Amino acid sequence: MADEDLITDLLPEWASFLQACAGRDPGHGTACAAWTTRDIIAHQAGNAVELGRVLTAHLDRRPVPRTRTFEEREPPFRRMSDDDRVAALEAVMYDLARVLERGLVEPDTWVPWTGRRMKVAWFGEHMHSELILHRWDLVGDDEQASAQLAQPWMTSHSVDAVGAPLLARGAAGMGDTRFTSRLRVPDQPDVVLTAGASPTIALSSPEPDTSADLVCDAPARVLLLWGRQPADSTRLHSDAGPERLGGIRTLLSGY
Repeated sequence: MADEDLITDLLPEWASFLQACAGRDPGHGTACAAWTTRDIIAHQAGNAVELGRVLTAHLDRRPVPRTRTFEEREPPFRRMSDDDRVAALEAVMYDLARVLERGLVEPDTWVPWTGRRMKVAWFGEHMHSELILHRWDLVGDDEQASAQLAQPWMTSHSVDAVGAPLLARGAAGMGDTRFTSRLRVPDQPDVVLTAGASPTIALSSPEPDTSADLVCDAPARVLLLWGRQPADSTRLHSDAGPERLGGIRTLLSGY
């Protein structure tokens, strides 16, 4: 399969993400407050390299290396010129697509990743989610972003594959605060959060007569899980009060 066909097949969100980057100045701000467009490009390049590096070791039946931190894998890309950084991103994304193709034969095998385990299939899902989320950081709530964020797998991946590290930053700043909370999207499973020394996140069927602290649409809930929110705040509804709602938002601070 040709590289163009391979990346279209395995990473279909790639083209629209790259187009979003091309439409912006590298120094423009984004919805990820500390990052400009060039920072998002460096971040995505580091993600692609690390996902490919770890998954390749597993597929080659070599010891799986420690997952490097953002601070370890992004600096080489941050030091590049803007044009070279984009070219490097394209190259490492094609490399990742080739690795993901190899992994299609064993999607349910578990692989060590960032102090936890991910299924082989989740490596591709994770890059899908990064392309979708960071495209939203660039362009906001357009029709395509909303459709992509609304896909049920975006919620399940955020909870099952990424949930623990997504809560770590927020939990570290909450001390001994403890609560259990439900985030609800009508006709979908609730996301149940528990705050405390060992915070948890899980999907759960809505229980009869059980209220939710926050109700919203599916794209908005994914954004909340990643420490963001839609531009139109009326898409979020809560009667929980500022203390409880503030605790939820602190816990969901994102990376």
